[in-house]
Amino acid sequence: KEEDFEIIDKKQIPDAAELRNEEKAKPEETRWSAPILSLARKASENLALSYGSALKSASLVGLVSKPGSSDSPAKTSTRCHTMEERANLMNMMKLSIKILIQSALSLGRTLDSDFPPLQQFFVVLEHCLKHGLKVKKTFIGQNKSFFGPLELVEKLCPEASDIATSVKNLPELKTAVGRGRAWLYLALMQKKLADYLKVLLDHKHLLSEFYEPDALMMEEEGAVIVGLLVGLNVIDANLCLKGEDLDSQVGVIDFSLYLKETQDNDGKQDGGITAVLDQKHYVEELNRHLSCTVADLQNKIDCLEKTNSKLQEELAAATDRIGSLQEEQQQLKQQNELIRERSEKSVEVTKEDTKVELDTYKQSRQGLDEMYSDVWKQLKEEKKIRLELEKELELQIGMKTEMEIAMKLLEKDTHEKQDTLVALRQQLEEVKAINLQMFHKSQNAECSLQQKTEAISSFEGKTNEMMSSMKQMEERLQQAEKARQAAEERCNKLKQELAGRLDSCRQQMAQLDGKCSTLEKELKSEKEQRQTLQKELHQEKDATALLKTELQQMEGLKKELRKLQDEKQELKKVHEEQEQALQEMGLHLSQSKLKMEDIKEVNKALKGHTWLKDDEATHCKQCRKEFSISRRKHHCRNCGDIFCSTCSSNELALPSYPKPVRVCDNCHTLLLQQCSSNSS
Repeated sequence: KEEDFEIIDKKQIPDAAELRNEEKAKPEETRWSAPILSLARKASENLALSYGSALKSASLVGLVSKPGSSDSPAKTSTRCHTMEERANLMNMMKLSIKILIQSALSLGRTLDSDFPPLQQFFVVLEHCLKHGLKVKKTFIGQNKSFFGPLELVEKLCPEASDIATSVKNLPELKTAVGRGRAWLYLALMQKKLADYLKVLLDHKHLLSEFYEPDALMMEEEGAVIVGLLVGLNVIDANLCLKGEDLDSQVGVIDFSLYLKETQDNDGKQDGGITAVLDQKHYVEELNRHLSCTVADLQNKIDCLEKTNSKLQEELAAATDRIGSLQEEQQQLKQQNELIRERSEKSVEVTKEDTKVELDTYKQSRQGLDEMYSDVWKQLKEEKKIRLELEKELELQIGMKTEMEIAMKLLEKDTHEKQDTLVALRQQLEEVKAINLQMFHKSQNAECSLQQKTEAISSFEGKTNEMMSSMKQMEERLQQAEKARQAAEERCNKLKQELAGRLDSCRQQMAQLDGKCSTLEKELKSEKEQRQTLQKELHQEKDATALLKTELQQMEGLKKELRKLQDEKQELKKVHEEQEQALQEMGLHLSQSKLKMEDIKEVNKALKGHTWLKDDEATHCKQCRKEFSISRRKHHCRNCGDIFCSTCSSNELALPSYPKPVRVCDNCHTLLLQQCSSNSS
């Protein structure tokens, strides 16, 4: 686990003027503000020493394996690496807090979110909280956020509940990193950041769920950082969270705030060369850091592309599933519509049947009422006739007994007929559904009743003839009894048929009720299925929204990678230019050495000649005219004196110069004489 600090600011690449030695006469208190360039110069020398000191300190703590221990060298190297990371983070925290306090006190006002030292303080604090975090796996991918341990503060300290609720109510924050940054902003504004982190450190058994055992928050460095944060209570901060994109901010430490320009009093050529070499080493170190960060970002992009492909496959499967579910839903809707149409048709048929049966029942009831009224009239007439017959029987004394017996029989017949009529009327009132066949049978019953009425009329006619023949009357009475028994049997059969049809109608009604209940249950189940499908659709819509946000993050990471690659290319160009400059300087040095040798030879030949300074000469040495704006000064490259342009208009090739240069008249003649003598 490596925590690489990315440096993106181009101002970090120092020039030759910025890479100068720091003044030695400075107190120890200001050593923290020394430029990091001095550390870069000594990086190659201190690597072995720092590694040895780290091993010694680890052996003192008990991390390095002793001769009898079984720890492998890989574990010891990782432990030493984590210790160095903790020390580096603690030192960066000290620097950021000190610079923030000094800049805030110098300003003397409340700090805004745009204040650069405050932004860098939050970046360093975020790196400290991220050190040693455990990775939590989710269905989207690996999640590594420092907002999880900060949520524990609400449970341990009830005063922090306001911060947690305000962070949760912010609609702009969509990731855990943005919520954690907002929580740190609010805690700093309340001046309780150190208190809240101290509460977390007091409950390290809860922090062990989120951090590794060798994390910064689990070691003594965490307590030191909390002690340093107490000094921030002097600062008044006014940070506005609305309108800030806390989710997509890149936590990058800007070392340009901690760099300081220094002056070099020596001004020698060796110092310039060492500064250039230090600059080269520093650029190489920066290039190495950038290559590491680019490799990490490439790995992250590969992981995100893999997760994106998986999510796209899941999305395609989900869309296929949604399509199949929609097809099933349409099929179920069609089946439901068919079932509804069938049920409606069956209900309409049953309604029509019931209407027809009711109409037939009403018609049959009207016919029976008419028949009853006719029978009643006939009975009244029979009573009148019976009275007349009684009067005639009273007159006939001889046949009195026989007539009384006949009258009693007739009365019994009439009473039985009345009872049968009353029973038929009650049965017809109880019946509620009679079909067309019953109507035909009722017509047959009417015919039988008419026959009975005709028989009664015949009986009435026969009563007049009973005086003559009692034997004929008895035979006819027997026939009437047989007809009555047949009518009773027919009535019983009709009752049984009506009861059977009523039972069948009730069974049909029960079946229809059962079908209706099953249809209602099916409708309820279909409604529930539809609700579940709608819920699944909402969930899949949310998943697609999450995928879109992740794709946007991917695009942002790609843009950052492109920027880093461009900056890497620029750094490479700068590095190549500096190497070319070094090569050119080497060539110049070699040429300068050759020139120095030539100059020495010339000096041997021309001793006593010195290079005059511009301030020392006010008149031309040959014509003694005064220099002015129109009459300029010119050095003779041979003797070093200053002449005007007329007295130094000649040019000759000297051994110290590859091309012909300006020479005064005296030197010109002298050098020509030397050349002629040498040639001779």
